[in-house]
Amino acid sequence: MKFRILFLLLLIISCTQKTILSDSILDYLPQDAAAILKINNLSNFKSELKNSEFFSKTSKTILFNTIAKRVDGVNFLNPSTECVIGFYELGKDNFEFLFVSDNNPDFFDLEKTTNKSVESFIYETKTVKKYNLDTALLFVFEIDGKIVASSSQMLLENFIRIGKNKKVSDELRKLFDTSDNTKSASIIVNLKKGASLLSSNLKNENHDKAISTFSNWICVDFSTDLNKASLSGIAIAKDSTQNFVNLFKGTLPVTERVSTIAPKNIDAILSFSFNNHETFTANQKQYLDRAQQRDTLFNTIEEVGIIYLNKEKAVVLNSFGVDNLTTSLNQFNIGSSSYQGAEIIALTNKNFISSGFEPLVKDFESNFYSVLDNAFVFASKKEVLQSIIANTKSGTTFNMTEAYFSAKSSLANESSLLFIANEKGLQNFLELDFSSQLYKDVKNIDFSEYTFAAQLVADVNFYHLNMVASKTKKETTTNSVSPLFTVALDTDLATNPQFVKNHRTNKQEVVVQDKDNFLYLISSDGKVLWKKQLDGKIRGQIHQVDIYKNGRLQLAFCTNNQFLILDRNGEEVKPFHKTYEGGNLNPLAVFDYDKNKNYRFLVTQGRKVFMYNSKGDVVDGFTYKEAESSIITAPEHFQINKKDYLLFKLENNSLKIRHRAGQDRVKVANKIDFSDNGIFLYKNKFSLTDKKGVLHQIDTKGKVIATNFNLNRDHGMYATSKTLVLINDNILSVKGKKVELELGVYTAPKIFYIYDKIYVAVTDIQNQKIYLYDSQAKPISNFPVYGSSIVDMVDMDGDKKLELVAKDQENSIIVYKMN
Repeated sequence: MKFRILFLLLLIISCTQKTILSDSILDYLPQDAAAILKINNLSNFKSELKNSEFFSKTSKTILFNTIAKRVDGVNFLNPSTECVIGFYELGKDNFEFLFVSDNNPDFFDLEKTTNKSVESFIYETKTVKKYNLDTALLFVFEIDGKIVASSSQMLLENFIRIGKNKKVSDELRKLFDTSDNTKSASIIVNLKKGASLLSSNLKNENHDKAISTFSNWICVDFSTDLNKASLSGIAIAKDSTQNFVNLFKGTLPVTERVSTIAPKNIDAILSFSFNNHETFTANQKQYLDRAQQRDTLFNTIEEVGIIYLNKEKAVVLNSFGVDNLTTSLNQFNIGSSSYQGAEIIALTNKNFISSGFEPLVKDFESNFYSVLDNAFVFASKKEVLQSIIANTKSGTTFNMTEAYFSAKSSLANESSLLFIANEKGLQNFLELDFSSQLYKDVKNIDFSEYTFAAQLVADVNFYHLNMVASKTKKETTTNSVSPLFTVALDTDLATNPQFVKNHRTNKQEVVVQDKDNFLYLISSDGKVLWKKQLDGKIRGQIHQVDIYKNGRLQLAFCTNNQFLILDRNGEEVKPFHKTYEGGNLNPLAVFDYDKNKNYRFLVTQGRKVFMYNSKGDVVDGFTYKEAESSIITAPEHFQINKKDYLLFKLENNSLKIRHRAGQDRVKVANKIDFSDNGIFLYKNKFSLTDKKGVLHQIDTKGKVIATNFNLNRDHGMYATSKTLVLINDNILSVKGKKVELELGVYTAPKIFYIYDKIYVAVTDIQNQKIYLYDSQAKPISNFPVYGSSIVDMVDMDGDKKLELVAKDQENSIIVYKMN
């Protein structure tokens, strides 16, 4: 059952999602920590947990609520750097924590506290602050520019009295320093000290020894996304101690083959492998601490596999030579029968597998066996062997399933120990080994779409460790549209999500802002890479620019009163932090006249026009610094016959068309009561609509052609050089071809031209449906899909299959993949 401890670790990490977890920060933790949680990036850690479906499900368990309550006080801490939490046993089943981090001005986050009090007391001349925060209690002490906080007064006083830990073990320091700082968090467990931290969730007969003898230390890095949660790291065991992992010391793993024999519909498989049975036998003798006769019966065995099927099990011994074992088994042969061309042999010795491979195989009666190629398959019941034979003959084996592929995609090819289970298999193991409460909690969670896997790989002086809970991959059919991921923000969306390019990977990511003015950058696999709070809501579109002309892209935009450019990491690019008194800025306009990255940034405020170059300097040569009336939206730039045209909509219904230097290029005599739609270059004319649904087209001489489409005031319009799209009530018109949609409230349409194909998108925000049509007004297969905003659409990962992003719920986005 020791391999199942890894799943319990996943649950325990999930229970710390409400906690807020730098040199020798380790030295500030007292000795004998049962476990240490190291969080490298708090924002990423919280985001990964929040947006992980797996951890969302585990939050319903009693285990989650118990641990969350124990560390509740950490919710009110807001460190800005790497942090650690040490867990210490102060009594039977009583674990308290000590939290250490660099101090920062906003370390305490008490805004959401409804009941708080702070008092101070002196302990050994040191000032300790006691925080009562809602139902949480924290004792806090400052030292060397660090904050030390604890749930226990005694634990903190011990720290003050003893001081920094001068005896950090070499193993712990090595594990701490080599944990992966690119992952959001890591957990280090001293299994000799921390056995009871985990064993309280085991049945009485499976107490501390089951955990404490797995290894001395384990250190695992935490990672998760929408479809997967994983722990990966190492286990260390001293040679002088009795540890389960040392059964594989001095051996090399081999490729498991039990999955090629296990039926497709099994609940779980377990595989143990070693390239040298003689070495395994020596390790086994030391682990069991008993005299053992040297037996050559299993000399050719290199894998011991267990197949779990409907609460029955079979044991598979994979061999590189069958003759020796076959000869030995003949002495126990009491009869045989044939099934689909395979011989099933009944045996008199029912325990030689359990005794020969203790502790790998327990509670197993080897009543029957059959040989399939070089594999000896044993079972207690003949029917189990028959099922295995039938599936092997028909090719319906576990290694051909999506569950197997899902698990193996995150694991090494060869394993000393490999465990793969579906929901039912997991529940069976929990029922066997874990507390009834944990079993009941997990059984009530729908894990039907998940595959669970654990792996141990022997290496020199240590063991690689992997644990994965992943959604089972499903076959996608041609022309299907499936959700790729959803991401929940801290509050409701304030802007529509849009794609931006990651110049490092050439993949597309998502930017979106919430109503607390936090801007999020979300990766192509649904992880929040960072979030940055701005002073206000972003106006209009975010532009990507390369101001240094080195291929590194930045984000440029305006808020109500600021013009900002942020780099890849969300840091401000100097000198592009400009503030405008009075606010009320329009969306930013960015022009690249000659496609040479000599950008012009236009910020408009009322009648004022500010034009900046790529260095952030005002462009003195641009003369149109103040308009005749307030500018009501971002200026537009078009190029016709190598001439530049800058268009400004004014509040007095004038349309101003200027050239690069700002002088008049085209004079438009007509007044236009502008609609909320943009200006487009359609059929080489500047095209826009008014509030009465009249299309106005202006040529380069200033001549205006008006076409009355009799549209409602809130109609939508979008155009490319040859395609005009309109929506009026529930009637969509594409190049004059009309489509009647369901009654609803529709956004303006949007045209995407990708891989030589036009797509027209429009969203019914009332019924939360996204529609997609081609240039002939024909619907794209499998639309509409769920969504409630204007969409953005790209090939996100370069696989020639398109993705689109939209608002999902009020506080979340959704990304779809079109196959």
